[in-house]
Amino acid sequence: MPCKEANHVCDKSQYKEASLLEKIKLTIHLIYCSACRKYTKKNAKLTKLVTKKPVTMDTEAKESLKSIFEKELAKHQ
Repeated sequence: MPCKEANHVCDKSQYKEASLLEKIKLTIHLIYCSACRKYTKKNAKLTKLVTKKPVTMDTEAKESLKSIFEKELAKHQ
């Protein structure tokens, strides 16, 4: 399996769209390809971060951040 295909199967696997045969081929490919292992690890981490419950800011923190952004924008205009 070429690396490009392995990355595609990795993506499909993250969304439960990969077939059993694709998963087996990917697993074999990952045994000998460190670049694809890194890609798979980063992809899993990204998926976990995206699906994680979002952290919210309180109103005071939002207003403070907004004020800082506006001051920085004013400096560059």
